[in-house]
Amino acid sequence: MAGTWYPGTAPALAGAVDAYLAPVNDRVDGDVVAVIAPHAGLIYSGPVAAHAYALLRQRSFDVAVIVGPSHFVPFHGVAMYPSGGFATPIGVAAVDEACADAIAAASPVVHADTAVHGREHSLEMQLPFVQRLAPDLPIVPLLIGRQTAETARALGDALGSTLRGRRALLVASSDLSHYENADTAHRLDAVIIDCVSRMDVDGLQHVLDIRPEHACGGGAMVAVLRAATLLGATAARILRYGDSGDVSGDKSSVVGYLAAALGRFGDER
Repeated sequence: MAGTWYPGTAPALAGAVDAYLAPVNDRVDGDVVAVIAPHAGLIYSGPVAAHAYALLRQRSFDVAVIVGPSHFVPFHGVAMYPSGGFATPIGVAAVDEACADAIAAASPVVHADTAVHGREHSLEMQLPFVQRLAPDLPIVPLLIGRQTAETARALGDALGSTLRGRRALLVASSDLSHYENADTAHRLDAVIIDCVSRMDVDGLQHVLDIRPEHACGGGAMVAVLRAATLLGATAARILRYGDSGDVSGDKSSVVGYLAAALGRFGDER
């Protein structure tokens, strides 16, 4: 996607990411276990994604486990990119092979498959923020094929058991409603946001069972929300919601974007 969905040179990409991060001053005290961030072209989703990734400031992690949907290749289970790295103009995000192997060993739904990652953007669009804020942070790239409830549950359980004791950041890559007018999109997206805000995994899955088009990465959100809960997250923070019309000016057909954090926060009651 370099040169199309985001700038194709290191200075331009770093400058764009920094510009999106500059106005973000969300205060979230406590431990961040996971974030939800969108994956559209950077000019559209970057202003929202920045609110999720700004939480990496003053925080340290050992690995980022990035979970997203496969938009182009249908398959069963979860495809892991097991070794090597993902490159952007900023550099190469190395795959944490030991962590990847442990996740694959924890569930039969996870399997190594590099080919399905070739065209996919849902994971790649997270990397400019990760690389800018945590340049040496390794990743584990996970693509969900057919986003069934069974696959999301199994992946969530595998991540919860494998990442316990690690300083891991879970990332769920998902946009929300697609190509509705802004009023309709906001109404539909509010249902998803309500489930996330209440850490309601079952409620979120129920919504997606009825209308999977509510979120293109709904299975990723369910898996990460389930895993985060198993890893001790007790609350969610909705950081920012927006849509593509905020940038384009066209509110007749928009894509919804959410930035949220899951963790143990200092202001919980």
